This record gives sequence, structure tokens and C-alpha cells, in this order.
Amino acid sequence: MTHHFKEFSTNAIFTIGNEADLESFKSPKQTELYTFIWAQNEAIDVVIDSIPLTIKPHSILALTPIQYLQYIDGQNAIVYQFNREFYCIKDHDEEVSCVGILFFGNINIPIIHLDKTEQHKFQILHEVFIEELETKDNIQAEMLRMLMARFIIKSTRLLKAKEGIAETAKSSKVDLLRSFNFLVEHHFKTEHSVGFYAEKLFKSPKTLSNNFAKLNRSPLQIIHERIVLESKRLLMYTNKTSKEIAYEVGFEDASHLSRLFKKYTSLSPSDFKKQHKASV
Repeated sequence: MTHHFKEFSTNAIFTIGNEADLESFKSPKQTELYTFIWAQNEAIDVVIDSIPLTIKPHSILALTPIQYLQYIDGQNAIVYQFNREFYCIKDHDEEVSCVGILFFGNINIPIIHLDKTEQHKFQILHEVFIEELETKDNIQAEMLRMLMARFIIKSTRLLKAKEGIAETAKSSKVDLLRSFNFLVEHHFKTEHSVGFYAEKLFKSPKTLSNNFAKLNRSPLQIIHERIVLESKRLLMYTNKTSKEIAYEVGFEDASHLSRLFKKYTSLSPSDFKKQHKASV
């Protein structure tokens, strides 16, 4: 059963469903909503931005609206979806501290594993969600947003622990990483230099690089990886030419993108597209 909430005054949307709600993703397409896929006691097989992925039992996958999802197989899932009007990740970041980690982290696809204690806690939270979705009153929207904030906070804490962020980095460094990732997400198509982001963060490029040293990934590498990821998405899911894609991600000369793309994938954009088509 799928539970729907819609606030007509703001166009806010929030739903809780199951694997049946993933059937529309049998062919890959953008999620268009913030999405959590929670594998209960069975694994869920999906493809995210062309990467095959198995969500192991008792794990939660977090997706942003711009990511491409393809549902392959799996039963007994819980699926949460909401739009920006329901809960704006950026506006509420002071409350939940998830921008740049749970969402728009640019490091990997975030999966949160729940141990037995956390399974119980998340199950209770889920039951309260359902109860509130079935309670129609004038504070329903506020209650649902409070519950989503709690869900995001708990997920972000677990992801930080998994990535070792809480133990290996001071709070200021974590905040710097989050802010950098979020800035890259918004500007990578037009700004490719570390200097631009350093200036926005009131740091020197050298200071910024030193703060990323423990991650074994430089600020420039993060920028480049985001450009390559976007290029991959456009190559796989659109009919745009390599030249059009290069222009879209900020290169006037397609050869510049081709060199960057090949550095990270060992393939030219055209060869990557051919390889993807052959595998579909």
C-alpha cells in the first residue's frame, strides 16, 4: 500500500510505498524526487547512474532528484519519496547537516546499513510516519516534516560513522568538505578551478587542498569526477553529441572534455557511449 501526502498550498509531495512504486523505474530515468529505498529482509537490485548495485537486507539507499535509477529486482522494500517543497534539503541543512554527505556528497552512492538496534529504531519511526499519514488534521504537514528531519539526521549520523568522518575529522573540516561538495554540485558546469571554490569558502587553494589530504582525493579531483559523472549520464541517457555535452559541462572545445573523460574512464566519450549501448 502506498501512502500519499500532498499540500496544495505549497505543492509539497511526500509518499511512502514499496517495491511496486519502483516498477516505473524498470527503464532507467531520473528519480525527480529525493528518494530513500529501504531493503527490509531481502536484497534489492538496482542500477544507479549505470552502476549495478545490490542494496543488502536492512540497508537504506539515498538518492537525489538528479540521479538515474533503474529497478531490477527485489521484494519487501520501503520507499520514501519527497520533493523540495515538502522538505528543502538546503534550507534545513542547519538542522540536519546532510548536504554534502547524505545528499550531493560526490564521493560514492550513500548506503546506510542498520544493525539490529537501528533496525528497531527505524521501524518505530516508520510506524509513526504511517500513523501521521493516516491522521488528517491541521498539523499533519508539520509532523511529517519533523519526522523526515529525524529520519535524515539518523541516516546522516550512520553514514558519517560508516565513512569514518566523525572519528577522523574535526567538525570544521567536515563542514568544509560538505560546503565544498555542495558548491561543486551547483557550479561544476561553469567553474572548473579550485581557486573559484576556495574563494567562495574564504580559503586559499593550498589550505583547501591540505584539508582534503586525509581523503586521498584532491579538490580538483572532486570537480573533475563530478564533470565526468554528468558527462556519463548525458552520454547514456540522452541523444546529445559529445560536442553538445562538452559545451553543457563548460568546455568550449570538445577535445578538452575528451582528454579529461579518458583520464578517468580510459575511454573517449564516443567509445563509452558505444560500450554502454552494446551492454544494454
